[in-house]
Amino acid sequence: MDIDEKPVLARLYGERGSPPPITAMLGGTFISLGEASLEAEYEGGAPFLNPAGQVQGGMLCAMLDDVTATLVVSTLAEGEHCATLNLNASFLRPAKPGKLTGRATLVRRGRGVCNVNGELWQEEKLVATATAVCMVVVR
Repeated sequence: MDIDEKPVLARLYGERGSPPPITAMLGGTFISLGEASLEAEYEGGAPFLNPAGQVQGGMLCAMLDDVTATLVVSTLAEGEHCATLNLNASFLRPAKPGKLTGRATLVRRGRGVCNVNGELWQEEKLVATATAVCMVVVR
C-alpha cells in the first residue's frame, strides 16, 4: 500500500492528514504501510548529535517509538488511540548524521495491548532495534 494515499494518511493522522510535530521534528517520512509492517525514513540532523558527532541514543529511541507506535495506530478503530507502555532498545553501532530507515513489524495485536518490533538501518547496516508494547486507549 502506498503511504501517500489520502485514506491511509487520514487513518494515521486524522482528518487533517499531516504527521504529528514529533514526526516532523525527526524528519520522518513514511514510505510504505502493509497490513503488519511500516517503513519510514528519518533524518539524523545536527541538533541530534552527541559530542562524538553521532546521533544521540535518545533520538534513535524517539525514531523507534515513532515508527512502532505509528504502525499500531494504523490498526486502530475510530475513537481508539495508543500509548507506548514499554520500549526496549538495543544499540548495535553508532548512527552517523544523515538518513536512517525505520521498519516496524506487528508481532501481536490484542484487544488492549500490541507488541511491535522496530529496527533502524543506515547504509544497509542495522543500527538499533527495539521491542515495543503499546496499549490501546479508547476515548
